[in-house]
Amino acid sequence: MRLVIARCSVDYIGRLRAHLPLATRLLMVKADGSVLIHSDGGSYKPLNWMSPPASLHITEPDETDNEAGAVEIWNVQHAKSDDRLVISIHEHIHELSHDLGLDPGLVKDGVEADLQRLLAEQIHTLGDGYTLIRREYMTAIGPVDILARDAAGGTVAVELKRRGDIDGVEQLTRYLELLNRDPLLAPVRGVFAAQQIKPQARVLAADRGIECLTLDYDAMRGVDDVESRLF
Repeated sequence: MRLVIARCSVDYIGRLRAHLPLATRLLMVKADGSVLIHSDGGSYKPLNWMSPPASLHITEPDETDNEAGAVEIWNVQHAKSDDRLVISIHEHIHELSHDLGLDPGLVKDGVEADLQRLLAEQIHTLGDGYTLIRREYMTAIGPVDILARDAAGGTVAVELKRRGDIDGVEQLTRYLELLNRDPLLAPVRGVFAAQQIKPQARVLAADRGIECLTLDYDAMRGVDDVESRLF
């Protein structure tokens, strides 16, 4: 990773043209060949960038650029198109290079697979007397997240989402239609479970006779700190 703070102007040349006037910016050059230009604002989003595969060539400014005050020209050429970045460096302010090594990547916590595992382990979350039949119950149109039996012996199909919307309710509706054709399972009712459920999804679920359940992921994994809550 190479980080350069410099006074520079930037021109993007290719399918479209864009120009950044002279200003102090952060130039980020990554090992994968990408080059990003950041300002001191705008959160994570760069002002302009070149995605990999790309190559960086640094040259001396020509007479015109030299007269304009440039001391160095960066040409960033994309390997698979004619798109390129031309960065005119007018002043180097600071530079740092460091090998970050291999990154293991982002490990997500609280994804649907985690919710499914926890709910299967804590099937009582659905209600007293519930028992698990199985996770990932396969149907002709895909797996139902959880198939369970309630206290009365009825079959319950559970669809899990992190954020529940109308599409999730529609998906569970299709599963229920198919499962209720099986005389060994019918009648099957549905539970739509998520950490957050949109109001439109709740309305549609109620119309379809589907129960909604909001899941507290932190409480399910045993890290809920009751004393730290304001209310």
